[in-house]
Amino acid sequence: MKTINVKDLMAISGKGGLFRYLAQARNGIVVESLTDKKRTVAPPTARVSALEDISIFTETEDMPLADVLFRIHEKEAGGITADPKSGNEQLKAYFAEVLPEYDAVRVYVSDIKKVLTWYSLLHELGLLEVVDKEQAEEDSAADEDSGASEEQDDSAGTGKAKDTEKPKDT
Repeated sequence: MKTINVKDLMAISGKGGLFRYLAQARNGIVVESLTDKKRTVAPPTARVSALEDISIFTETEDMPLADVLFRIHEKEAGGITADPKSGNEQLKAYFAEVLPEYDAVRVYVSDIKKVLTWYSLLHELGLLEVVDKEQAEEDSAADEDSGASEEQDDSAGTGKAKDTEKPKDT
């Protein structure tokens, strides 16, 4: 099964657009805006959502955002999507075409607008990378494993004892 690669992409509440995760900082995370490439630090109090953690309510089980983006990509044959500024009924009808099983009670029009806006942005920037879902999951698991082993390597230290002696008075 295919999906859209949304690894390292984030949305930050209160800030428009999407961001790419770059690094962990002492006072938050370092992100880069996809549109203007400006780097900023998102503080720990910011509501940051990784796109790979977002899902859409359906009548059965929740569907990952990446899969919804892929369905839009398939419907539009890789082209642009419906205008997120369209009327509410038009947006609901469009979303029902893309994802007929979506939960119309729990998925608000504002959610649909956000998904379509994100799709449009990713399309505009050429970031709609279609990947094999199993391969994306394997890559994600490999990244987590390498991160854990790096942390273990760092915590192993150099084997040198800490200098706990008090400085000598001269």
